[in-house]
Amino acid sequence: MAASEALLSPRVTRRLIENFLDSQPAPPPASAALNALTDREREELRHMAMGLSNAEIAKTLYVAEQTVKTHVSRVLHKLGLRDRVHAVVFGYENGLVVPGRG
Repeated sequence: MAASEALLSPRVTRRLIENFLDSQPAPPPASAALNALTDREREELRHMAMGLSNAEIAKTLYVAEQTVKTHVSRVLHKLGLRDRVHAVVFGYENGLVVPGRG
């Protein structure tokens, strides 16, 4: 096969991807613990779960980095999480972030 040739036509590839995404399980229902968070805290948790740093979250939400640090601390405390790694896991487990869809 020539290096510049595709294995599948773009139409077939698109259908294959669409079928794959449609067959993915629905995200799990959100934990009741999420109700303890403010909308901003939930938004910051989602950004943490996406792997953004405090500086990146601050830039995205147009707030000071210290504000993000405060919210991150509150999120971890309210949810009983040890660190950002556990926040990422919690975010994925509760459907705040869906693998491959960010």
